[in-house]
Amino acid sequence: MEIDKALCIPLAVAIAVILLSVLASRFLKKKERKIANASIEESASSTFENEYEVFLSFRGRDTRTSFTDYLYTSLKRDGISVFRDDDELPIGEEIGPDLLQAIRNSKISIPILSSDYASSKWCLRELAQMIECKRNEGHMVLPIFYKVGPGDVRHQTGRFGDAFHSIKKHYEVEQVQQWVRALKEVGSLKGWESEKIANGHEGELVKIIVKKVLAELKEDLQLDVTENLVGISDHIEEIMRMLSNNDSETRFVGIHGMGGVGKTTLAKVIFNKLCHQFNHCSFLADVRETSEKWGAHHLQNQLISDFLKQKHKHVFNVDEGLRIIRKRFRHAKVLILLDDVDDVSQLNCLAGNRDWFGLGSKIIITTRKVTVLDEARVDNSYELNGLDADNSLLLFSRNAFRRDFPLPEFVDLSHNIVSTTGGLPLTLEVIGSFLCRKSIAVWEETLKKLRKTPRKEVQAKLKISYDALDYEQQQIFLDIACFFVGTDERIASYMRHDCEYYPQMGIDELRSMSLIKVGNDHRLLMHDQLRDLGREIVRQEGYEEPWKRSRLWIHKESLHALEKNKGTAKIKALRLNESGLGWVCSKEPFEKLPSLRFLEMNNFILSGDFKCLLSELRWLCWKNWPSNFMATNFHVEKLVIFDLSRSKVTEHWAGWNQISTASNLKVLNISNCQDLKTSPDLTDFQHLEILILQRCENQTEVHPSIGNIHTLISLDVRDCWRLKKLPIEVNQLQELEELFIDRTRMEEIPISRVQ
Repeated sequence: MEIDKALCIPLAVAIAVILLSVLASRFLKKKERKIANASIEESASSTFENEYEVFLSFRGRDTRTSFTDYLYTSLKRDGISVFRDDDELPIGEEIGPDLLQAIRNSKISIPILSSDYASSKWCLRELAQMIECKRNEGHMVLPIFYKVGPGDVRHQTGRFGDAFHSIKKHYEVEQVQQWVRALKEVGSLKGWESEKIANGHEGELVKIIVKKVLAELKEDLQLDVTENLVGISDHIEEIMRMLSNNDSETRFVGIHGMGGVGKTTLAKVIFNKLCHQFNHCSFLADVRETSEKWGAHHLQNQLISDFLKQKHKHVFNVDEGLRIIRKRFRHAKVLILLDDVDDVSQLNCLAGNRDWFGLGSKIIITTRKVTVLDEARVDNSYELNGLDADNSLLLFSRNAFRRDFPLPEFVDLSHNIVSTTGGLPLTLEVIGSFLCRKSIAVWEETLKKLRKTPRKEVQAKLKISYDALDYEQQQIFLDIACFFVGTDERIASYMRHDCEYYPQMGIDELRSMSLIKVGNDHRLLMHDQLRDLGREIVRQEGYEEPWKRSRLWIHKESLHALEKNKGTAKIKALRLNESGLGWVCSKEPFEKLPSLRFLEMNNFILSGDFKCLLSELRWLCWKNWPSNFMATNFHVEKLVIFDLSRSKVTEHWAGWNQISTASNLKVLNISNCQDLKTSPDLTDFQHLEILILQRCENQTEVHPSIGNIHTLISLDVRDCWRLKKLPIEVNQLQELEELFIDRTRMEEIPISRVQ
């Protein structure tokens, strides 16, 4: 067949144009893909700053625009933080580690197992990661069998099995076996079969799933409350009535009463009963203390984080926090518990008006001052008084005898002691714990002391237990009261041990006497009345002259002692915690502090020759340290805890050479140091046991010298977004018990012995 030559030229041109178009398109897509992948490295810290409550795994072409979209929207509408890859991550082959990390960051995973789910290697990798997190971390997996049967998933049969068999031949046997194990396990889990629930109505199925997720998440909101609840049911009933007087109305209810009467416990119980009805809940403890120590904006940050259920850009002043709260939550139904408010200004910067929140919101306030509630014009205020005689004896007996009634020979003494306490639960608990297993002679002596103190003088009654402690135990109690409430007990013990205070014995004794508690997260807890008692004991060491006290924890008093050069050998611990532009302090004030063993400073700069100074220092907490180091001969040989968190230090920081003299260092905390790209050389810290590098977001490696620290038991690199691997030397750490790698980009670690 003969072709007209005249047609060849335009045909060739057309083909050329098409080919050029295709090649150009491929080139541009390839270039875009490279740019996208390059940007992932740069934006990793922002992409995965959030911890999600739910991770949705699904096959896009099966359910993306139908069931998955409906479920996603419903979860979001109920205030649940949901991750789905199509709106959180850029598309590209290099996103695998990040996607798997998003699963680790979530609390619940929901795989939507559709007929074509197993034809995607990404879906299978996601599923394997979910099952691994379930086995190792107790992660919750709630599968949805969308138009497939659990048996088809478990045994890879039917249309689901066809999809899996079509892909498995392209991958290595080990990888396929991992996927098979994951499919078998998820197929055996209790989930939902879409076609068997509500006659296949997907709207009803979504409602059931959302309700289940909310119920599981609410368990995390439950506040810790003592099991010894006595005489509280009537109070609960009355306050619940006040709060639920009109469910669609925003209500402010205050609980007032003297310290130690049980306001916080009562409020926590109410909070736990109500929290399942709210998508936005926040418990702000110790409002008075936190405002004084860190500022009201710190509480605003916690409130915003609790409501958003994820990290957010921190606010640095009250006005900025007010704008965010009023703007972001005016349509949100919230539950807030503000504990221990002592000034209406604290309330005004957190929940100052009803129209800041949506209809039906409930705000509970506890305070010792009824005037705070009057100024705030709360809807209802409730006065909490002490326990009656019967309930007082019951609570006392549970602490003194570990049963509900006194031993026969202690009946009269118990009644007499209970009558002196004014029905205050804290006093009953502390005095009862103190007298447990003590002789009748001690009971009689204690009764005499209690009768000498005025009925309302709570601290004097509590001090009886303090006076019974030995010297070392008293020092531990005062340290906690002045500085360490909320501190990890395991870290605090290093200083006490180095000072030969027998920390474990001391902590055990304080706990047995109900003077402190240790939370499930190892944090030291103390009732504010006991905290105030400890601080009052220290104040009395020099009431008009703070520099004559053993401990200075108020910034103004500490600063005055340094600026006026009034320090004395009595000062053992000192805190300077107010942020500034970088205070410069010379060596002279520290020449008068030879006994200093704890020093906390925020954004301070030391200058001058520190030779032979700070020779007794065991704990140095130096937050927001600037990049320069002006001090010379800064040799702190006895230092065991060094906290540099949120500082401007780098691996080349001049201070490392001087701090290297601390050869007995046990804890090094350099978390939140954003200029740090690699951890420092640890060669000189041969006794280090805890290394915290958390949230060093620009850190890309850990210094290989870590392999020489054979005493290391805990390594924390959580939230180090750019960290892809640990040095092979980590495998030499024979004593390592804890390795925290959440929210890093590591897929494997060179060690298998850690828990």
